[in-house]
This record gives sequence, C-alpha cells and structure tokens, in this order.
Amino acid sequence: MRLSNRNKAPAYNFVNTLLMMLVMAGIAAFLLNRYRFNIFGVTSYLFLLVPIAMLIIFHLNGRQIFEYDSDGEALNFKNRNIIPFLDKPLHDEFPKYKLIKFDVINIFFIKRLYVTISSKNSGSTMLKYEISYLTRKEVNDLQLSLNKVVKANKEKNELK
Repeated sequence: MRLSNRNKAPAYNFVNTLLMMLVMAGIAAFLLNRYRFNIFGVTSYLFLLVPIAMLIIFHLNGRQIFEYDSDGEALNFKNRNIIPFLDKPLHDEFPKYKLIKFDVINIFFIKRLYVTISSKNSGSTMLKYEISYLTRKEVNDLQLSLNKVVKANKEKNELK
C-alpha cells in the first residue's frame, strides 16, 4: 500500500506564505499604531501575538509531507518539511519482518506515529514520524496496513 500527501504541498506552501504575510502585516499595523495613530493602546500587541502564534502552531504540528510504502518486502517511511532548511527530512527503510509494533498518538491537533522495530545491537529501536497533516482516512489506512504487517509477523514467530 502506498500513502502520500505530497500532492498537498502547494496548499501547505500557500498557508505558510499567508501566515508569513500576516506576521509582516501585523508588525506593520503594530508599528503604525504604536508610533503614529495610537488608537488601540495595549491591545495593539494582538497584531503581533495572533499571527506569530498561528505560525508557531503551524510549524509545531511537525513535518507536513508524509509518505509510506509497504509494497514488496520492505516498509518505506519518508517525512519532510515543506521548508527544507527547518528540519532534517526523515527517510527509513527496513524489512517488514523487523516491525514489532506501532502506536498512533493523537493529542489535540498533533498526531505522531511511533514504530518499534527489532535491531541487532539494542534489541529494538523506536522511530518517530509526524503525521499531523494526514486526514483521518489516511491515518486509518496506515493503521490497517501496519496492523496487517504486525499480524503477519506474529503468525510467523508463532510458527517457529
């Protein structure tokens, strides 16, 4: 199964650009009010706080682009930001038989995928992916696909 929200990258770029423009407009409105008009008084700080808070929330949600591929004998995960220099992109590929378990954590508007794989050195390794920008259907499809792999691995281990 393949899952990707790469086609939504232009929309995320648009939202990011719009938020940056709101921050610039908020700075301009704050400075105009502060030094020229002085209409709003102390509430003029909202011109700064609201757009900056929205921009911070947009980027705290994590990497926007998530790609998953379970075709073949390997699982392939890619997770990257629309702005390349903000975060290091994640790219992991490992055989399906190494997948031990996974968890999807959903806290308010932040979603994370934790994948536990078997490792020679330490026994197991946990990988973290940010899936906040996936739709509910995409998250359900991802969970269904990973459940199939985990179930197949458990059946193989029971037969041994």
